[in-house]
This record gives sequence, structure tokens and C-alpha cells, in this order.
Amino acid sequence: MQARATARYIRMSPRKARRVLDVIRGLPLKQAQSVLQVSPHRAARVVRRVVDSAAANAENNYNMARDGLWVEAAFADEGPTMKRWRPASGGRVGRINKRISHISVVLSDEER
Repeated sequence: MQARATARYIRMSPRKARRVLDVIRGLPLKQAQSVLQVSPHRAARVVRRVVDSAAANAENNYNMARDGLWVEAAFADEGPTMKRWRPASGGRVGRINKRISHISVVLSDEER
């Protein structure tokens, strides 16, 4: 059985979030939480909240034991991009893309 959680419209580029998600993919839940707690990346705080939410969903909605859970899938998709402008020389403008990501985590209690 699988339990999932998603955090949407996070003001962080998906590329930076994927750095953290690649580390925890395939790990047992307790080990993934430990890795996220000591990770220096800003994305680790957001990902930790999503992992904790997925674990709570597994426990409350599907009656799964936390001890047997592991991270089956973890991915970051791109959300809408905010376009901003910065003045450039010669009366031109330089475009700044403020990227947004949707972070999803899927936990499973089945062996791989």
C-alpha cells in the first residue's frame, strides 16, 4: 500500500529541491528523516515536512506502521514561473525567472 503527500507552490527551484530528494529516495523512513534533519540545504526543511505528512497520512488513513515504511518515490515538478524584470543598459530589461516547485513524496510499506 502507498501513502503520499504533496507540497505545492513552494518558492524554490525544482532543481534545488531535487538535490535533496535524490538523497532520500529508496531509504527507510527513519533514515530519511535523520538525513533531512542534518542536511544543510534549505530544501531539506520543506522536504522533511512533506515526508512527515506522508508518514502521518500512512498511519492515520491507511493504518500502516511507521517502522515498515520507506520512501518509494520522491520528485519535484515545476510550477508556474513568476516573471520579474531588472533594468539593463541601453534602456533594455533583463528577465528574472522566479521558479516554483511542487514537491511530492510517496511512502510504501511493501518490500522492494
